[in-house]
Amino acid sequence: MKDIHPYDVDTVPGALLGVANDYVAGEHVGRHQHWRAQFVYAASGVVAIGTELGSWIVPSERAVWIPAGVPHEVTAMSAAHLISLYIDMTRNAVTMPSTCRVVGASPLMGALMREVIDLPDRYLRGSRTDLVLLLLLREIEGAAELPLNVPIPNDARLAARCRAYLQHPSPHETIDDWCADLAMSRRSFTRRFRSETGFSFAAWCRQASLFAALPRLAAGDAITTIAFDLGYESASAFATMFRRTIGVAPSRYFSPSPGAA
Repeated sequence: MKDIHPYDVDTVPGALLGVANDYVAGEHVGRHQHWRAQFVYAASGVVAIGTELGSWIVPSERAVWIPAGVPHEVTAMSAAHLISLYIDMTRNAVTMPSTCRVVGASPLMGALMREVIDLPDRYLRGSRTDLVLLLLLREIEGAAELPLNVPIPNDARLAARCRAYLQHPSPHETIDDWCADLAMSRRSFTRRFRSETGFSFAAWCRQASLFAALPRLAAGDAITTIAFDLGYESASAFATMFRRTIGVAPSRYFSPSPGAA
């Protein structure tokens, strides 16, 4: 199926439902939730998924798992073509976590996701449609998680500081700057930040920089320009941060081999 707005998906029946949607850059779908779990594949473009617990960025040819009942919002950080598989977890045996996660998508998974939007909604067990969907569910279960989430703390003041940093990330801000702004000792800040985000302060800031960088890399912006705009002293310093976090150089991240990312 195509062009069913996320707000209307829950009115469409089905244990497995494939839907494709196109988004323009900057388009925002406000907070909503579904009674089925949702697996979103970014066939092109970059989108951000936000929940009360944090944000997940989904570059092209990657995907995000959103458990059933989790309130979330979607922001297109560039023009994007998304394909979603909605899964009734009471009728499909799928072993997936109870929290959101971004995963790598193999070429096979991408092909299967493109296929589901044209499959019939009624089919026999053992039919081609049944086998395609079963294979896709196994591919989803086996997909490797990617480090593309930025958790938001529960503490209101700390959360506000984190959201402000996400809008304007800079490697020049230090832990002492944050401690001064929040009137916290370094020891108290370090303990609370890690307990509420699961990240060290430095690791969390690197994730925030990735949020700012990935849409621009997808759009073809020069790595040197991105690095300087984010406050890095050189393209190599930015590339080192990117490689340390993601595992590949920024120049290779949008190459045609997403399964290896």
